[in-house]
Amino acid sequence: MIEYTDKIREIADRLFSEKKIEEIIGYRAGSLPFSPSPVVIKDRASVGDLYWSSTCGLNLSTYLTKRPGKTGVIANGCNSRNIVTHILEKQILRENIYIIGIPCSGMVDYRSISKKVDDREIQAYEEEGDSITVSGSGFKEKLAKKDYLRANCAICRHRNPVIYDEMVAEPVKEIENVDPYSDISHIELMEPEKKWEFFEKLIAPCIRCYACRNACPLCYCPTCFVDENKPQWVGKSIDPTDTMTFHFLRAYHCAGRCTDCGACEQVCPVNISMRQFTKKLNKDAEKLFGWEAGLATETRPPLDLFRPDDYNDFIR
Repeated sequence: MIEYTDKIREIADRLFSEKKIEEIIGYRAGSLPFSPSPVVIKDRASVGDLYWSSTCGLNLSTYLTKRPGKTGVIANGCNSRNIVTHILEKQILRENIYIIGIPCSGMVDYRSISKKVDDREIQAYEEEGDSITVSGSGFKEKLAKKDYLRANCAICRHRNPVIYDEMVAEPVKEIENVDPYSDISHIELMEPEKKWEFFEKLIAPCIRCYACRNACPLCYCPTCFVDENKPQWVGKSIDPTDTMTFHFLRAYHCAGRCTDCGACEQVCPVNISMRQFTKKLNKDAEKLFGWEAGLATETRPPLDLFRPDDYNDFIR
């Protein structure tokens, strides 16, 4: 996907010249491989900083709320779905953003690639078609990109933007015949005690840095519940109960809203599989209400309205 970079720059330059945007949010290449960072470009002179590759995994919709003026944004499937969610939740106005759509073939997982090269320092990263090449001191590996996708990208059913103003390329083929919830099937079969043990073990390494919350495009509350002190809802320590409370409450705040963009997992410094907290909620929303977050701007989420025919067998 690195070939999209020149097209993104071309579009950005044109939009500035035609005064259709006042700024554009995208990525710039980092000083190290796998480290592109979000960037806000304010003028034509800086559009050369824009960059795109299969390492651009942070969700840019995080930066769209409460921005003045007309803003351009680069959006693949999950970014666009979060933009839809922001529109539904009145955090942004559709007319205030110009969406440059990216057909996405998935983001690569740095951790699995690093493991493949025995955790040796990767000093260079290249893409060509369906292959990626990583190299460092004394090694060079050419890998099939499909074997090193992030977990959420490997099962993504919405790789193309759901809304956009223009696309940088033709849509890619969507994945078919994939079970997006296969990674939680074994958890559903557990007895309650075993489920609790599973999640206790899952969050045991958590250091309460809140990187998952800060990277999540759904976490835009002015004051997070963990920061409230009158009353205090949850302790600030890494006490297991407080930590579990934080993760479960944050997951439930995302119920019916999560697009499985994977930003939470990508930024976790201790490699917690954060998506395990939200996948069951996503599955229930789809199974019980036929709902996937961020697919349509004209349909209200199931937890946002009442219908007489809503599923309610859980009420006894």
